[in-house]
Amino acid sequence: MSFSNHLRKLASSIWDSQLTHPFVVALGDGTLPEQKFKYYILQDARFLGDLARVFSAAAVKAPDSESGLRFNKLAEETIVVERSLHENYGKRWNMTAKQMTSVPMAPTNYAYTRHMLAVAATGTATEITVVALPCAWVYCVVGQHLLHKGPPAKHHPYRDWLMLYASPEFAEVQVWMRKKVDQWAKTAGKDELRRMEDSFIISSRYEWMFWDMAWREEKWPV
Repeated sequence: MSFSNHLRKLASSIWDSQLTHPFVVALGDGTLPEQKFKYYILQDARFLGDLARVFSAAAVKAPDSESGLRFNKLAEETIVVERSLHENYGKRWNMTAKQMTSVPMAPTNYAYTRHMLAVAATGTATEITVVALPCAWVYCVVGQHLLHKGPPAKHHPYRDWLMLYASPEFAEVQVWMRKKVDQWAKTAGKDELRRMEDSFIISSRYEWMFWDMAWREEKWPV
């Protein structure tokens, strides 16, 4: 078993629970209230800025130039491609890009991004790839799961979101990241492997919590 598949097996119950979360179910069938989707998109816009920083850190620590270039490209695509989707929704809500990225981070979003940034600051390129892998991989799994019966109807309110994350182009990102993890894990020590297992599980938990955060429209309690 590859190391990336080993990681997914460790987090299998967490991943399975995402597919039945009420936010994900309602997103797929189009019944998700727009207010909850708007909350999610605005928080995700904040998340992407820090995810790009994580990819940039991986580029600096990458053991070979080709991987470094690809991580830099991922950082750019995170800003350009996914933010473009968000900004299209922002236009619907009469919000500028600056307004969207100035929304305060919710507690779960803040905790998740701090978790990734901490690994980006102290970990190896392999560890950084692992901590960000659930984000890319989970969205691919969720997108493909929601469209397993075919593309959504043209009038589906979240068609653009579904089409992006179920696309072959988006799936290719997690395929490449998994290949890097599998390659680099072969020379990693026991302590590093354990840290990768821990960070992958934590990131997987935060992915579930992100859906839940949006479903509850989480706010700081004080």
